Amino acid sequence: MKAQAKTLKCENRTKLEEAIPLKIPFRIFIDPSDVCNFKCKFCPTGDRELMKKTPGRKFGLMDFSLYKKIINDICDFKEPIRLLLLYKDGEPLLNPHFADMVKYAKDKGCAQKIGTATNGTLLSYKKNLEIIKAGLDRITISIEGINKEQYKYFSGVSVNIDNMVDNIRHFYENRGNCEMYVKINGDILSIEERNKFYEIFGNIADKIFIESISPCWPEFELREVKVNRQMNMYGEKIKEVLVCPFVFYSFAINSDGTASLCHGDWSRKLVIGDVKCNTVKEIWNSKKLFEYQKMFLMKKRKNHPVCGNCGLVTHTQLDDIDIYSEKILINLMIRKGGL
Repeated sequence: MKAQAKTLKCENRTKLEEAIPLKIPFRIFIDPSDVCNFKCKFCPTGDRELMKKTPGRKFGLMDFSLYKKIINDICDFKEPIRLLLLYKDGEPLLNPHFADMVKYAKDKGCAQKIGTATNGTLLSYKKNLEIIKAGLDRITISIEGINKEQYKYFSGVSVNIDNMVDNIRHFYENRGNCEMYVKINGDILSIEERNKFYEIFGNIADKIFIESISPCWPEFELREVKVNRQMNMYGEKIKEVLVCPFVFYSFAINSDGTASLCHGDWSRKLVIGDVKCNTVKEIWNSKKLFEYQKMFLMKKRKNHPVCGNCGLVTHTQLDDIDIYSEKILINLMIRKGGL
């Protein structure tokens, strides 16, 4: 097997306790599409009835002119952000301008790296070459099963697996400098099925991993799939922290231009701005974001109606800054003129 069996967990991470407060975010999510061609049981976007009842869900595509405004705004920071992630709630490749989005950001030089995550079913030889030529640096492909029955169960749609694998192979063979990462939820897979996954994708990816099922969406109850309560998505023992680290180095911009505190804000209850009215820099330096950061540093997360039981904190966070919260709060207040 050519691929490394390892997660996207970043090695040699910057120590947040030494870096906060950041003048420039490390990463920004931009959602090209908050609609998806899948109806996955573990994702709120897959619940069409829920989406109809959720205020603020556009359930559509980001306008390319709005996207260009966002990228131009990001360029106002004194230096490029580390990572621009073109995905959030939906399937990004549904946006016909996806390759153009990558190229525009790449040409502007607003980010050191540009990445995306996709279910891979919309890849094609033509689209692959367009995306690679545009300059994408990293693509994560989420596999939902190793046979038609599993795919139908998890994604709610029928998938031509052979065709999908062929397109993924084509992307890999023509990827250039784009790093390819393939993963699957593996808690329900047998040993034989795990081996089959490695057999199929092990030689057409740079990194490959079988992860645990995680409750990544606040206030969205996973009823039809069982969450792993022992291991996080990186295969490590679950550890909960009181201070959410994400709000100190990232935020997300939804397909309609509203900005969310967190990339897990599917319900739009954590909106901190709107790029149609504010610049990206203004949102990053906004009072709304500052108030959330203070709330977390004062260790009041458990009292928040959305963030209190967030699975992102228990199953996907990589940083524990709880013991540094008081020091960070003082530094943050000094920067904001609060002391």
